Amino acid sequence: MKLTIIRTLAGLALILSLGVVTLGAYTRLTAAGLGCPDWPGCYGHMVVQPESVAFDDTNVIKAWTEMAHRYVAGTLGLLIIALVSAAWSSSLRAERSNPALAEVGETAKTGLLRSARNDGVSRGLSLTLLALILFQAALGMWTVTLKLLPIVVMGHLLGGLSIVACLTWLFCRVRQPNEPTWQGTRLQRFALFAAIITFIQIALGGWVSANYAGIACVGFPTCNGQWLPSLDFSSAFHLFSPIGENYQGGLLDIGARITIQFVHRLGAVVTAVVLLALAYRLYAHHFRKSAWLVAGVVTAQFCLGIANVVWLLPLPIAVLHNGVAATLLASLVAVNFGLATHPTEETVA
Repeated sequence: MKLTIIRTLAGLALILSLGVVTLGAYTRLTAAGLGCPDWPGCYGHMVVQPESVAFDDTNVIKAWTEMAHRYVAGTLGLLIIALVSAAWSSSLRAERSNPALAEVGETAKTGLLRSARNDGVSRGLSLTLLALILFQAALGMWTVTLKLLPIVVMGHLLGGLSIVACLTWLFCRVRQPNEPTWQGTRLQRFALFAAIITFIQIALGGWVSANYAGIACVGFPTCNGQWLPSLDFSSAFHLFSPIGENYQGGLLDIGARITIQFVHRLGAVVTAVVLLALAYRLYAHHFRKSAWLVAGVVTAQFCLGIANVVWLLPLPIAVLHNGVAATLLASLVAVNFGLATHPTEETVA
């Protein structure tokens, strides 16, 4: 029964984490990130109260958008706390109920403990999730109090994606009886490399969004009519901007924003090539469902990126671009888990 509860909590938390990332993107793209200038409440209240402040209709909508994001994120935090509690309870009960532990040596005991924990979930992973959700709460506060400081905004996005990744691994873990192992095969190494490249590309996308550089390059495949525009790397990737400024709308000049957008485009091409190569190798090794999943999601994401540029960042497509990015990362985590639990002979280079 306990494992069923953990599976249910893990599945709900994973779905909700994808929703939080998508809702966060909507909040940012509708310029509602500072809809409530304080934290955790909104103008001193935990529920938006328009009559307490001189709101106009637009500000009320932004305030409700920001608070909705906080409510959903808070719900996810409570769900993760419940999941961690259930996981630890299951793990400890499994250890106490195993009578064989008192009759074996330390080496064998370690193996039995690992087997017992298969009924629950890794304590280390659950603690990582708890630490991430607490740090995300702090980043959410700093996002507001530091007035959308780009490094904090990007960190908040990456923290959310890290939670998605951990929950994906946890969800796979509680549904799969086999212990994941690192065989060091070329396919495993390539899948891990693909996941890292994807995470870096999403970080670049976060930097684009945090600096409002989404439409700095107009047109595709050229950038403002040029194949290679003038680039300014020193200003574009200066991570530690001055504290105290209001960064809503962005403060970088157009040259720096063009550089950020252009690098993100190059990263998209590299990421697409790597992931399509991974899909080919997965298919060749008979992981065909995984191959089609990776190929389908990365193709959709690449097309959404092009649509954002060509149609000048329409809100539904821009929000979907963020949601599919999180889904792509979750898919790659699931693929890596599958390779760790279903080792195969290397038949293709």
